[in-house]
Amino acid sequence: MYTSSKRHFLSVSAETGFELYFSEPDREPVSAMQKQPALVLPGAVQMRIKSSQNSSGERLSQTKSMVLPEPDTLQKPTVLKGEYLNKAKIAEGGKKLRKNWTSTWVVLCSNQLLFYKESKQEAVANLKPGGKADGVDLCGAIIEWTTEKSSRKNVVQITTLTGQEFLLQADHFPTICKWHDALKKAVDSLSSGPGGKSCGRVALNRSNSTECLPRPTCEATKPKPKETKSEHRRSIMFKLNYSASDSADKNGVKNRLKKFISRRPSMKTLQEKGLIKDRVFGCHMLTLCEREGTTVPRFVKLCVDEVEKRGLEADGIYRVSGNLAVIQKLRFLVDQEEELDLGDSQWEDIHVITGALKMFFRELPEPLFPFRFFDLFVEAIKIKEPTQKVQAMKKLIHQLPKPNHNTMKLLFHHLRRLLTKSKENLMSTQGISIVFGPTLMWPEFESGNMEVNMVYQNQIVESILIECVEIFGPGGM
Repeated sequence: MYTSSKRHFLSVSAETGFELYFSEPDREPVSAMQKQPALVLPGAVQMRIKSSQNSSGERLSQTKSMVLPEPDTLQKPTVLKGEYLNKAKIAEGGKKLRKNWTSTWVVLCSNQLLFYKESKQEAVANLKPGGKADGVDLCGAIIEWTTEKSSRKNVVQITTLTGQEFLLQADHFPTICKWHDALKKAVDSLSSGPGGKSCGRVALNRSNSTECLPRPTCEATKPKPKETKSEHRRSIMFKLNYSASDSADKNGVKNRLKKFISRRPSMKTLQEKGLIKDRVFGCHMLTLCEREGTTVPRFVKLCVDEVEKRGLEADGIYRVSGNLAVIQKLRFLVDQEEELDLGDSQWEDIHVITGALKMFFRELPEPLFPFRFFDLFVEAIKIKEPTQKVQAMKKLIHQLPKPNHNTMKLLFHHLRRLLTKSKENLMSTQGISIVFGPTLMWPEFESGNMEVNMVYQNQIVESILIECVEIFGPGGM
């Protein structure tokens, strides 16, 4: 101990650090009994300043200390005993994962959140060898409530700096609220600086008047991995190179296609060479009749003649479906314009012929009742007075294009003859209208109720079938 009667005297203690005392001139040194005991922590520097005498003759003193605490004495570690919570991992490294909820024993230890698979006792005590746990580093993590990531209630989302995302959920709100607050507190204790985004430094306590400098921790000295950035750069460069070569390949393909199309022969040339043949199924009624030089498609006449020859008494004619594979085979031969004999043994089943005839009408680009006449026929069928209704229908039918009118006349007279054998084939006017209503007419755009339109379609066909002679005249084509 060194003392002086001069203005200053200095006391040095190996145990408590430095104590610097200022005394006024011509004053006796302050004795050890007069000194106020100063509390000095290990590793601390304390400075005591003594001022002049006040009015009451008492000596005033003020102590300022700058404390540099050890990392272990910064804050009390946040520890929350384990509890069963529902956990789901929804992202890993920024990549979304399938959400699977599992009941997990969760333990919060200062800077980590641990997930155990073992029993409660083993998870808390961690005594069982091999009792592994998945740890989540809370340094820089974001803790927030979420209602968008899950339909469950009471869900907390944890997003880490490494791109991991977890969901924690409990059925009781107080339970999950306790964990939410504890996690927030743990994250705040690990962070420093504005926004709490720096985890490489530990926050130091403030004294009465002076701020301490931050002291780096062992985690701060760890080198930050740069592999992810370099990998990301390489992937970006690869994508750029790939996209550039890919666009070049596309331009080359486009140029070759343009040259091919410019040299491609016209449709007329291909038809003249016989490479492309006009189809029958799916061809417009006017185009088909113009090509064949008739007002009724040839295939329709063949089918009607064959059914009247050997199918008028067939049970459920036009109602029973034929073998679809055989119907498609018949369609293929018709489109190839090969010689067709419907009396051949391979067409022995009459339902194959009737099925092909219905398919022909269904695949017309525009139905037998043209689109522009659909609403007009619907308005006509709504007329309550029978005579006016028939006249309105007759007037509309005579306004149809000639191929449509003549084909409709042939078909409805054929169906009338089919009804004369209703006792044998068990077909009625209503049954035929249900089959041919949606087959012969449909709206261009389904803007209304389909069920209502279907009712009108059936009623229109049934009305024309009943008044066939009045509308088309006697006989057939």
